[in-house]
Amino acid sequence: MKIRKLKAKIIPDALGSETIEITINNKYKGSAPLPISPGSREVLPFPPQGIPISLVNVTLSRALKGFRFNDLNDLKLIEQILFDFDSTPKLEKLGGNVVIALENALLRGGAGNQSVWQFLNPYANEMPIPMGECLGGGKHFKGESTDMQEFLLIPHTEKFYDAIYLNHYIYKQVEHHLTPNGKTCNGSWITNLDTSAILDLLKKIANEVFDRFDVQIGLGIDVAATHLYSGGYYFYKKGKLDRLSQIKYINILISRYGLEYVEDPLEENDINGYTKIKYGDIICGDDLICSQLERLKETAGKINAVIIIPSQIGSLLKTKEIIDYAKQNAITPILSHRGGETMDTMISELAVAWNLPFIKCGISGKERLIKINRLKEIEKEIK
Repeated sequence: MKIRKLKAKIIPDALGSETIEITINNKYKGSAPLPISPGSREVLPFPPQGIPISLVNVTLSRALKGFRFNDLNDLKLIEQILFDFDSTPKLEKLGGNVVIALENALLRGGAGNQSVWQFLNPYANEMPIPMGECLGGGKHFKGESTDMQEFLLIPHTEKFYDAIYLNHYIYKQVEHHLTPNGKTCNGSWITNLDTSAILDLLKKIANEVFDRFDVQIGLGIDVAATHLYSGGYYFYKKGKLDRLSQIKYINILISRYGLEYVEDPLEENDINGYTKIKYGDIICGDDLICSQLERLKETAGKINAVIIIPSQIGSLLKTKEIIDYAKQNAITPILSHRGGETMDTMISELAVAWNLPFIKCGISGKERLIKINRLKEIEKEIK
């Protein structure tokens, strides 16, 4: 594909906030989501002065006009231009969302009539396990909700389609049992129940699913502990915990409920504390890492999984780099949606092309379902 023209416009995300969509040659589109509870280390989505529409439509359009994009090697040349223009550590001139929206459009243009996953890796033949966010709260809901940010389902099925079916089945069972108070930005149910009551319910439903379908459903939580933390304490609705009490509390939850997955159990600067979270199968860092490779290297041996969000780092090449590093060092990479999602499905393509073992993209809501439905299509294309 030869770049002739870039055209940027403002579009709403899942919550009505403004983000960017970029179209190349009046045909190939890409957009990027916004964070609801951003980590301190991630790049800025946009410059402080706002979404730089004219910069894309005039400056970048002129700079990239005539470039040919045929594979990821060509992306290196384009990123060199972008990062020569903006060499700030947090992309304060361009914004990470501008880069990701542009690169998503580039991948679609390079793929042409084939699927992006095939363009990137024609030999891909594995589907990711969908981590389904069933209940949630914290910073993802402005109102009374749960202390924990996410309660997750991990279905152990052979087929992606079956996993999605079971995630949705349990999601509806939860609605039947709880009569929820609404939904978070990610489409998960809102309730005022405490953490133990929620996990009791999910464990009960998971056991019923096993009896009926003979499928194990793993449970997980995203504590998002940084957003509970202030002045040396973790603040919950029922009181506050110091560091050692927080570690003990998380370990008790893991042991009592057999949690397979725990994300951000401690605040984002407590690297050493992660070694004291002992029982979970997957101990994952999100705010701890913010998709930053150098930060992941600092945590070597302290976590065994990492959340990957392209817009946190503002580069698909850097996204691929941290994924490769994680795999080479026995760290599970998990590609994730964001709270302020758009209708872009690129993470579905990347999860398959780059052989990600897990993807977090929600269970409900049009911005989540479009990604799930694209993965269903990809499963058929692979076959």
